[in-house]
Amino acid sequence: MIGAGIFTTSGLLMGDLGNPFLMLLLWIVGGVIALCGALSYGELGAAMPQAGGEYNFLSKLFNPVYGFLSGWVSFIVGFSAPIAASALGFSEYLFRAFPQSALVLDLPVGALKKIAAALVIILFSMVHLRGISFGAKVQNYLTLLKVGLVVGLIGAGFIIGKGDLSHFTQGEALSTGFGGWKTAGLSLMWIMFAYSGWNASTYVGSEIKNPKRNLAKSLLLGTGIVMGLYVLLNILFIYAIPPSDMKGVIAVGGLAVNNLFNETTDTVISLLISFALFSSLSAFIIIGPRVYYAMAKDGYFFKFLAKVHPVLKVPSRAILVQALIAIIMVLSGTFDQILTYMGFSLGIFPILAVIGVFRLRRSGRSVLKLPGYPWVQLFYITISLIILILAFFERPFESSIALLTVLVGIPLFFIFKRVYRQ
Repeated sequence: MIGAGIFTTSGLLMGDLGNPFLMLLLWIVGGVIALCGALSYGELGAAMPQAGGEYNFLSKLFNPVYGFLSGWVSFIVGFSAPIAASALGFSEYLFRAFPQSALVLDLPVGALKKIAAALVIILFSMVHLRGISFGAKVQNYLTLLKVGLVVGLIGAGFIIGKGDLSHFTQGEALSTGFGGWKTAGLSLMWIMFAYSGWNASTYVGSEIKNPKRNLAKSLLLGTGIVMGLYVLLNILFIYAIPPSDMKGVIAVGGLAVNNLFNETTDTVISLLISFALFSSLSAFIIIGPRVYYAMAKDGYFFKFLAKVHPVLKVPSRAILVQALIAIIMVLSGTFDQILTYMGFSLGIFPILAVIGVFRLRRSGRSVLKLPGYPWVQLFYITISLIILILAFFERPFESSIALLTVLVGIPLFFIFKRVYRQ
């Protein structure tokens, strides 16, 4: 979960919101939404512990067409876009640490950032082609580095950093009209990108030991810990940076460290953050191909994506295709465009999956009844729908492309059903 979102979106959020307290409130609300989703997915995953996440849940609880559409969106957006965003986040911090490299290579900084992002995607796709065991070891070490960095940064920043509490009283009042609500809705959608990954365990359900116990526990513990770290990290950002200086800054972690300590520390921490972003990028590269594999195995996607490497036991072709799509996104879009397109697309199918909890309970198939039903599900569904509606009015172009991506999947489903399943 901890990746490009927390280290890149707060500057963009402050640019739109202009109010530090409102930004903190939205980060807390986003965490509560993710926890409600985790409670729902924990129940779904315990009852249906197969690979595929929403594809698996929606196909079994509703109709294969809904499962296919969720998998189709995952294929184009759900994993490839976060991989692209994480890779771009990496390059932002890398070139903040080494700004002089653009002069040495005699290339525009923007082009160098995109090249670096593409190379990182290729590197980690190669890592995960070697198998889940090797990939998991790499992933665990990167996660330890990342969490250690975040905890260390929070502790050092508050204890010895040179921040200013008066930053919390600065900023603007957000409009109470519809324009203000649209901005808040788009901001929450970007925040939910930072929390994306709260449902990740369900995508590898068939590879989890004792999923009835471990799957729900991983979802709830992971989401709760990350929510606490995110809120503390944003408090640190505001403590370190005046709201007016934070606006629009993508490498906000580097700027915070520069203000709290000095320029040398900024260089070191920016470099560490750039490497820490490998963890979320790596996680998406592990998870995504398992969804495409599950779809292809069921006959609802390109058959070649169901091919598992005979020795390494990984969906190798799916990994390579995903890498190609992510690289295309890196080369063709800006960070905030990818963020909006991705956030809107990813917000649709988890709503349907959470609705599926009601069907699961009514059918008597629930094997792990987690607390909060039905209020947890109703809260998640209502708030998520409001976010999508407000974000659509705020960014109609990117949101419309996201909806178009979903609609293109409908005829594709029937083509796959007719051709491949026969």
